[in-house]
Amino acid sequence: MLTLILSAIGIILTSWNTPNTKIWETIIFQFSILFLVSCFTYSSTNNIYWSHLSSSLVIDNISAPLIILSFWLVPVILLASVNNLPNLNNNSISLFVTLLTFILVSLLIAFTTTNLIIFFIAFETTLIPTLLIISLWGFQSERVEAAYYFIYYTLISSLPLLISLIIIYLNDYNTNLIIINWTPSKLISTPLTLFCVMAFLVKVPIYTFHLWLPKAHVEAPVAGSMLLAAILLKMGGYGFIRLQHYFWYPVSDIISPLLIIFCCWGGALSSLICLSQTDLKSLIAYSSVSHMSFMIAGLATGTNIALSASLIIMISHGLVSSALFALANISYVRSGSRTLLINRSLKSSIGLLPFLWLLMVTANLGLPPLPNSWGEILTLSSIINWGPFSFFAIILGLIFTSIFSLSIYQLLNSGWSHKWNTMNNNITERENQLIVLHVLPLIGLIIIPNLFSY
Repeated sequence: MLTLILSAIGIILTSWNTPNTKIWETIIFQFSILFLVSCFTYSSTNNIYWSHLSSSLVIDNISAPLIILSFWLVPVILLASVNNLPNLNNNSISLFVTLLTFILVSLLIAFTTTNLIIFFIAFETTLIPTLLIISLWGFQSERVEAAYYFIYYTLISSLPLLISLIIIYLNDYNTNLIIINWTPSKLISTPLTLFCVMAFLVKVPIYTFHLWLPKAHVEAPVAGSMLLAAILLKMGGYGFIRLQHYFWYPVSDIISPLLIIFCCWGGALSSLICLSQTDLKSLIAYSSVSHMSFMIAGLATGTNIALSASLIIMISHGLVSSALFALANISYVRSGSRTLLINRSLKSSIGLLPFLWLLMVTANLGLPPLPNSWGEILTLSSIINWGPFSFFAIILGLIFTSIFSLSIYQLLNSGWSHKWNTMNNNITERENQLIVLHVLPLIGLIIIPNLFSY
């Protein structure tokens, strides 16, 4: 743990002392080495018990995959940012790397700490760097409004969580997750549970708490979109998993029945909204809302199968959604627009693009044997086994997801070429490598399906 943090600090110092002509190659190489070091954290875990890194930092089969996902995708995000960030100069590249490293260290602490107060601090620490990435390197003037939406939604929802954690500490003098699981607090009640869970439902986010997400995705640079979809949204799912065990009885008896039905219908409505989107990034963002809503519904059932399914969904969705935003940026760089109609028939000039879109949209809709299908089948099975009330919502969600996923492929890769999208430059080697680095982990999950099971 200390090695990873000190190495990250070393990367920050390197970024401010490396010549601008060599900074991208140097930083990406250093983060790649840091990923190899982080893989040792997963090798030290076992299937059930905590593995202690120190007196207050632990990992298990829930946190280790998310740590590895974070360290894997940060160099990929940097690779996508080369020549794709506006207003770059000698110092802004170093500032961008510093903010990204700061987010990575905060995620590492949040995924390993057992103290709920420290988890909250790390949870909220990621907001300021993400806000700066959106507001400083966004492409349009609306990025300021998107930053306001992002910060207000997350801060307002986090205030009840902070108050609840302070109340728990003042009464129990302890906020350690491991100790609390053995000796639950006498303060546990339905209002306290709702205050704590609300922050994670906004961060995921589920339907009705999602309004900040499409705005943030649309106005963020490609690095910000990949970071939000692939890593930061998973903090909400991770926090919900941890606090679900702590607030087990209020969640299972009172909140779960309402939350399951609410999330299932919210996921179906989010999929329906995707059918009306003309902006490619906004469509992918609403797709994330749909997937995460069904994941939270599965977690609310409280079964071990749903927990394993949620881990598979978080890992695979992080890879697939990040790849979709990278592909959207490939089209945006060439056409100057994210509108589906304007990007129509780019296949005539970019021969490999249809295959990449087909691979990712089928992964997004959950086509076997891609790992999304296993996670969604297990999640939907847990929901249906819990009760038949959400069966119709699940069917609608599956239908709408299939329609809009295939519509993306059909709209972008068929039809006649127009004079405004006639381009002669093919996909570059960097862009090929960018998509391959998303595909390789998916292939690994197909070959070893229980790699990230709980």
